[in-house]
Amino acid sequence: MNICMFTNAYLPHVGGVARSVAYFTEDLRRRGHRVLVVCPTFPGNHEKQIDQEDVLRVPAIQNFKGSDFSVIIPIPFIISNKINDFQPDIIHSHHPYLLGDAALRAAYRRNLPLVFTHHTLYEKYTHYVPMDSEVMKRLAVLLSTRYANLCTQVVAPSKSIADLISQRGVKTPIEIIPTGVDIDFFKSGHGEDFRRDHGISPDVPVIGHLGRLAPEKNLEYLSLAIIKAMKKISPKPFFLVVGSGPSQDFIKKIFKDNGFADRLVMAGKQSGPDLASAYRAMDIFVFSSKTETQGMVLAEAMAAGVPVIALDASGTREIVSNNYNGRLLPENVDTDLFARVVTEFFENPETARSWKKAAIDTAHKFSREISAEKLVRLFQNIMRIKGRNEYAEKDVLDPWDRLLMSLKTEWTLLSERANIIKRAVQKENIKNRQNQ
Repeated sequence: MNICMFTNAYLPHVGGVARSVAYFTEDLRRRGHRVLVVCPTFPGNHEKQIDQEDVLRVPAIQNFKGSDFSVIIPIPFIISNKINDFQPDIIHSHHPYLLGDAALRAAYRRNLPLVFTHHTLYEKYTHYVPMDSEVMKRLAVLLSTRYANLCTQVVAPSKSIADLISQRGVKTPIEIIPTGVDIDFFKSGHGEDFRRDHGISPDVPVIGHLGRLAPEKNLEYLSLAIIKAMKKISPKPFFLVVGSGPSQDFIKKIFKDNGFADRLVMAGKQSGPDLASAYRAMDIFVFSSKTETQGMVLAEAMAAGVPVIALDASGTREIVSNNYNGRLLPENVDTDLFARVVTEFFENPETARSWKKAAIDTAHKFSREISAEKLVRLFQNIMRIKGRNEYAEKDVLDPWDRLLMSLKTEWTLLSERANIIKRAVQKENIKNRQNQ
């Protein structure tokens, strides 16, 4: 099959969606399928980005609103020409906006199946755009829901998300396919070497966290909880934070204000063998995000043999089983209880050994091989259902038919956007009247 992926996040961007697309692309190619990735340019090694095979980089505005995201500058003819040369069998979109629009146009105009992976709870990220408000949050939910209903198939990375988007009104068939984890890779890390390189003794407890350091990850809560735990754990532990983002200076300030600046290790972004070694340097992985759709880092930590203490939220509860491979705490638990659970982990070596074994067992259920095979089967089923007759039809369309199809696609997009905005504003007006 020829599969065209449209994504607003791809390497060298560091994040769950970028890694998901990269993993699936690599695994699909390994199985003999061709994959074209359409994505934005990102800050970094531009020569490497340009030289990548079957990757179309679209010009983009870098570091949008101070984030590490890129906003695409649409150049439709470049995308269209490349897709025509590639001759895709299926279009796979990873976002409902920006390049998601381009994916919808590409599929509609060519009468191709469109698969959409609902990676993100978009309403949790409206602080990155102007006019952050309840209207914007509702708009984000409506936008992703309407987009999903324009697709042939929706992929949810977890059952939590599948249930949620179904409740929100997604009628398109939904398949649960998590992003896979490279078990052997994360087992291969050298934790002692990573500790030594970052000034951490091999016999000192290490509490770890890895991911984008951003407001939506609930990192103020996590920092305060870990500081409370560190006051009670002996010998005094380190808090190892791997990643970067707009909240990194804020984390440093919290630890400095509480007198623990010397026990905070900010290791920055890590990749390759150093990423696996970072996980292996940890004794316990802590996580407080409430915005995940899958929580890839949790499965990665477990593949490295590191149990997890986290809040019970979407995407997390599918991986963390309470008192089996870690602790799953109520979503609104206070920092005192979170700190007490972390402290108890280091006080009970038998629990630590049991959780570590269970973590490794859990990770095998989320292997890349299993996830890639599920996606291939999904694509094959879609192709069988639609058959080849619809694809042949596009070859005999005359120019007028092609023009009508293009106009229909644009009208569909504009109509959907207008309806979404109208509904969001109406709900806000009703709410305001009720509060008067």
